[in-house]
Amino acid sequence: MARHDYGTRKPAAPSFEEATNLRQRARVAGLDPNYWYAALLSTELKRGEVKEVVFWRRSFAVFRGQDGALRCIENRCAHRNVKLSLGEVEGCQLRCPYHGWAYDGEGRLTDMPHNDFGKKLKIQLASFPIEERYGLIWIFPGDAALSTQRAIPRIAEIEGSNAWPYDVIDFTWHGHHSMILDNVSDFTHGHLHRKWRPFEGDQLLDMEEGEDRVLLQYNSKIAASRLMDLVIDRKAHAGTSHYSCYEYPYQWSNTEEFVKHWMLVLPQDERTTRVFFLFYYRDFKLPLLPIKMPSKLMLPFIKFGHKHLVRPLFNEDGWAVAREQEGYESHWDAPVAEVNPQVMAYQRLTVRKWEAYLASQELRDIKRKPRGGKAKSETKPETETESADA
Repeated sequence: MARHDYGTRKPAAPSFEEATNLRQRARVAGLDPNYWYAALLSTELKRGEVKEVVFWRRSFAVFRGQDGALRCIENRCAHRNVKLSLGEVEGCQLRCPYHGWAYDGEGRLTDMPHNDFGKKLKIQLASFPIEERYGLIWIFPGDAALSTQRAIPRIAEIEGSNAWPYDVIDFTWHGHHSMILDNVSDFTHGHLHRKWRPFEGDQLLDMEEGEDRVLLQYNSKIAASRLMDLVIDRKAHAGTSHYSCYEYPYQWSNTEEFVKHWMLVLPQDERTTRVFFLFYYRDFKLPLLPIKMPSKLMLPFIKFGHKHLVRPLFNEDGWAVAREQEGYESHWDAPVAEVNPQVMAYQRLTVRKWEAYLASQELRDIKRKPRGGKAKSETKPETETESADA
């Protein structure tokens, strides 16, 4: 009689080190923290407010002081490790909700409103570079010394007196960031969007795979619905020449120099990603008329279209990514049946960059070890008071 192990539980998907093929490695790779990452919409953080931001399982407390300036410190009180994002902003400091310890934007302990029992602590939490640009709050979650070497992407079209109107829409999708990058590189999933028809055709004309980016050229009609034909001058913008680029760790597109976008991902963990889409448009025409839309109408029109057309469209992508994540976790050991060269190129770039980051961390750890071979923290036990000097 055949034996059935109905109670046997399938092993979890392999780690990055254990993975045996490209897809498995891509699905557990992180993103190098030594880049600027969009973390919040500017409108999410008013004066005197604090928010938690998570980058690859690490928590940050991002707050805006009463002076309007932004600060970013590690999200824990050095006393009992309660999240500081649960506390309150007082002036330009962040106060822990438990015992009331307060920290400034550099992570320095500035106030302890109770008996210190004779322990004069000098505590320094980690702080991180933070900037505000294009309606987004950006953090640099890695080595702060590198923050001046790797800049926030510059988008010339939305700067200056002749700036194109732009809008940012954001989502939290329950899937690994590599699945989201696969999705935007892959024009063969048009069936998913058959109601909205954001593109028509999936002919890949060219692919350039470099050390830091993958550039794709498509022959595909963008914004192919009849509704969009009412506001796009198809004589001036056929919309069939489309460039898409994974410029690590960002993704951008350019359709005939009249509509462009950046996609910015914030990986929270292996199965959760916050996604920001920044779209900017050179022009539209008035419906049924060969006249350009007045500039004062452009932004309200874009926001209306994003709310009622683009957001429902991307909700379909979010649904698909979440289902793919579930499928991968159940069938991670199934044979790979990928046919899209661009998807595999994106995955190679993700894996290669993560390997390079891990190698750099190993080298850093080796350099930090003293001659005896042990890490410095292992050579001298710390007292409880000293261990608070984070």
